[in-house]
Amino acid sequence: MNVNVKILPEAVGTIGADSKEAILAALSQRFAEVYGVDSSIVLESLEEREALGSTGFGRGVAIPHARIDDISMPVAVLFRLDAPVDFGAADGMPVDLVFGLLSPTNAGVGHLHALAAISRTVRDDAIRQAMSEAQTPEALYSMLTNVSDRDVA
Repeated sequence: MNVNVKILPEAVGTIGADSKEAILAALSQRFAEVYGVDSSIVLESLEEREALGSTGFGRGVAIPHARIDDISMPVAVLFRLDAPVDFGAADGMPVDLVFGLLSPTNAGVGHLHALAAISRTVRDDAIRQAMSEAQTPEALYSMLTNVSDRDVA
């Protein structure tokens, strides 16, 4: 993603979740752990955005997003789900990749650019498929950042 979005290796992982609510709660917790934001504020903000309409992007991807006061630049979390979950996407497909995005409240067009960068990444079927099949969080992060995995012998 070539946009000013911070995503740290520890923000990428594989989780088991059985509902949209469980996914939003896991995202909120991971944002709190990795970026030091208040998980309850994040959860409330993500739920408020989701109430406006599903952030199920389609093709098995959801991009829950919100704006909050406690950050200075857009930050992201990426989860690959152990099993697909219904997210209410327009195409009816359950999701197995979830990109969470938080932007500063005053981010304006920067928030839209970050969303566009994520959507461009997952619109590529080959990249999306490879991300869904990634065996480890490290492999997923490597794909996301186009950095080769130096630990593979």
